[in-house]
Amino acid sequence: MITVEQTREIAQKIAQMGVDESALSALRQEYPGVHFTYCMDDDLPNNEPVLERDDFNIYLVDGRDHCLCLTNNHDVATGIVVAEIIPD
Repeated sequence: MITVEQTREIAQKIAQMGVDESALSALRQEYPGVHFTYCMDDDLPNNEPVLERDDFNIYLVDGRDHCLCLTNNHDVATGIVVAEIIPD
């Protein structure tokens, strides 16, 4: 489970550190029970982020049942995808 508050805290930290692998590495150390993935936002078409920022979106991952899928349900979330938005 990843709480709404944790999601907001993580988004704030990403906004301060920037959107890159080093930021995710720091977050992995700070939140050891959460799986973090980094990608570009256009790699996730037709999905609704749980949190939107100008330069990135946050999606939740449900890793139950040994099959990963995106979810909007914080109660079942086991990971976070940080999806960078590149301006046009």
